[in-house]
Amino acid sequence: MAIHKVLIANRGEIALRIHRACHEMGIQTVAVHSTADADAMHVRLADQAVCIGPPPAAESYLNIPNIIAAAEISGADAIHPGYGFLSENARFAEIVESHNIIWIGPKPEHIRTMGDKIEAKLTAAKLGLPLVPGSDGPLTSFDQARKVAAEIGYPVLIKAASGGGGRGMKVVPSEDQLESLMAQAGSEAKAAFGDATVYMEKYLGDPRHIEFQIFGDGKGNAIHLGERDCSLQRRHQKVLEEAPSPVITAAQREEMGGIVAKAMAEMGYRGAGTIEFLYEDGRFYFIEMNTRLQVEHPVTEAITGLDLVREQIRIADGHGLTLRQEDVHFRGHAIECRINAEDPRTFAPSPGLVKQFHAPGGMNVRVDSGLYAGYRIPPYYDSMIAKLIVYGTTREGALRRLRRALEEFVIDGVKTTIPLHQALLDDPDFQKGNYTIKWLEEWLAGQEAAE
Repeated sequence: MAIHKVLIANRGEIALRIHRACHEMGIQTVAVHSTADADAMHVRLADQAVCIGPPPAAESYLNIPNIIAAAEISGADAIHPGYGFLSENARFAEIVESHNIIWIGPKPEHIRTMGDKIEAKLTAAKLGLPLVPGSDGPLTSFDQARKVAAEIGYPVLIKAASGGGGRGMKVVPSEDQLESLMAQAGSEAKAAFGDATVYMEKYLGDPRHIEFQIFGDGKGNAIHLGERDCSLQRRHQKVLEEAPSPVITAAQREEMGGIVAKAMAEMGYRGAGTIEFLYEDGRFYFIEMNTRLQVEHPVTEAITGLDLVREQIRIADGHGLTLRQEDVHFRGHAIECRINAEDPRTFAPSPGLVKQFHAPGGMNVRVDSGLYAGYRIPPYYDSMIAKLIVYGTTREGALRRLRRALEEFVIDGVKTTIPLHQALLDDPDFQKGNYTIKWLEEWLAGQEAAE
């Protein structure tokens, strides 16, 4: 193996996850950290640690010169970006490769293509992925927008070409509101992403959010690892994910999985990727592709038995895929709860000192977290502090195991969203898998009204 030492350009639970995979492969690790993360678990466990700046992410985890310098100082021969931060920054990937450091991720040109929402849609159309009806490219005038909207029918959705997280996104119910909402979306997009470009899609009334995990070897071979249902969202942020989806049949999985794997093979895609779809009335509509590891990758690992980070490292090192499609078998059901340091009612962040920490255990229970008693959660970063993943031979069995694991989970000193997940488990609709991307926000509004 050419890779001997990996610099992990990230923090928190994902940095720890990558460190563990590396050590199991006999690879040394280098942790980079801001001054706020000097006592973080991934920093304590890594073979080497390099401070790359003060707490703000722009001066540390997004500081490309400092990260490259850390790689050169430590003698790292590869960089794994995790998710978030620089993981989908094509320029960073190019800089890494120009320094003769192995980039554990897709080819920079694929990151760039799929990072631009409009370019991604055009590419997806060429590759035969089903699209939501909409504009062929950016909206350049109000007249053009009015024509497209008339063709596809109201309501329509105006979306920012760059970025995500719901910013620069407006639902337009009728033509009389099109001009003002289009202008608002453009100015929001400009403020958030520095790019006012917007495009239009048909607004789907009440879909599910279903994504397919794919892997390519960069040489024209690709496989899919099934789907994840990520419909439980609040403000476009995922709260709980499960695999397989409660509403997808084996035949649908095989058909759609085959389509995405073929598309990625044609593209010559390298490494891990996720193709995201909206799903309504038995039909899939491509929305975007993430050219990185996903937060929710453990549910796929649970039902396939494949270590996705190990696979990423192997592919970056020039090896082929571990499995062929016919070797991939889906067994049982897995659910992941994202646990945030937030007030479970108001969702206000709750950083601070963790006084006690006890992770649940037992068969088929996994906790990905960098927490420990005495650790101080910094206020500068994303509030996700742990992921609880459970596996069962059936969905009902997984739900029972999840209930038990949440009862065992102790995080004292800060507020967390554990009570939110416990309340979700009591809901009959959730128990039946009967939910869409709008369901959680409506459920939360109902809970608030009932108090």
